Amino acid sequence: MARAVKKLSARAAATLTAPGRHSDGDGLYLVVDASGARRWLFLFRWQGKLKEMGLGGLSAVSLAEAREKAQQARQILKAGKNPIEHRRAAKEERLAAVTFGAFAEEVVRSLSHGFRSDKHKAQWSSTLTTYAGSLWPKPIDEIGTDDVLSVLTPIWQTKSVTASRLRGRIERVLDAAKARGLRTGENPALWRGHLDKLLPARRKLTRGHHAAMPFDDVPALMADLQSRDAMAGLALQFCILNASRSGEVLGARWAEIDRKAKVWTIPAMRMKAGKEHRVPLTEATLAILDQAEVVRRSEYVFPGQKPDRPLSITAMEMMLRRMKVDVTVHGFRSSFRDWAGERTAFPREIAETALAHVVGDATERAYRRGDALEKRRALMDAWATFVSAAEKPNADVITSGSHGE
Repeated sequence: MARAVKKLSARAAATLTAPGRHSDGDGLYLVVDASGARRWLFLFRWQGKLKEMGLGGLSAVSLAEAREKAQQARQILKAGKNPIEHRRAAKEERLAAVTFGAFAEEVVRSLSHGFRSDKHKAQWSSTLTTYAGSLWPKPIDEIGTDDVLSVLTPIWQTKSVTASRLRGRIERVLDAAKARGLRTGENPALWRGHLDKLLPARRKLTRGHHAAMPFDDVPALMADLQSRDAMAGLALQFCILNASRSGEVLGARWAEIDRKAKVWTIPAMRMKAGKEHRVPLTEATLAILDQAEVVRRSEYVFPGQKPDRPLSITAMEMMLRRMKVDVTVHGFRSSFRDWAGERTAFPREIAETALAHVVGDATERAYRRGDALEKRRALMDAWATFVSAAEKPNADVITSGSHGE
């Protein structure tokens, strides 16, 4: 005689109040707890022992869905496998496939409608890619306290505001992953009661300029850098020649370089202003790219020890320390700006645009559709000529007209 199945109806499942197990047949039960909560249970025997497999609460899993899940479990049993262990293995495989980077991008997209501006969205992405790059390939459920500390510690005292924002953004990503069932346990990026016990108090924000080198001293430094065989040295030269920010250079990818057009296009997500920036490449910068390409082993122009990651965020600063030069990488942008203002006749807005600064008010920017690429190319050619002339730092004033404006 065949066993009765599908004993329950959807209405009965929703209205049963008697605590206990209520059979639907063939191992599927609706369990009503003393509190009135209802959940589905699949009972089966494995190696002679009775096993219980939860299928979810009635509020989330309907009768039809519970029957489908029970049928899938029976098929797995028929194949000679334990459905509980099979489900656990499938979950682990699914979690391993979700990396921090992939999920972080998903979180940024989901939050983008609430961002104040495109700039804010770009800053979120830029912070996570530039400073937390080592976390990107890791499975989201494997990120631990040591991983979080590894990206925060190098910048905790030197870039305190950025570090604080980075910690908060990592915490937000990991919280979202837990809400999606991709993680369990405490958030390793939590500050109060966790990281505040492991990291020192941040230095108070001080106002002032980044330590910069007088522009007349830059040619000698460039000559010194050219004599050093190090990827960090190439990156620093590239940074100085383009008057770029550290993060823009360290995150540079070969896909962003157009050798034919002699242009490096930095995507908006990696720019401070949240706007795509085109950098005209001079012969000097192209020569540096040629040197970097000799050891090309990564999508990054200036890779670190691991080919799938860029140089460390401190690599260029450490190079300056080894050279016993007491300035910052960011300070070379000031050196460039001082040189442009004092030694050339290029318009102020051209120099400011070269630095990717926002120029003019909203109305003025609305009428300025282009980015003055060719005018900036002339300026950067002049800068490259200046910093390459180690023996003649006090060159004559350069006019914009003399470079084919």
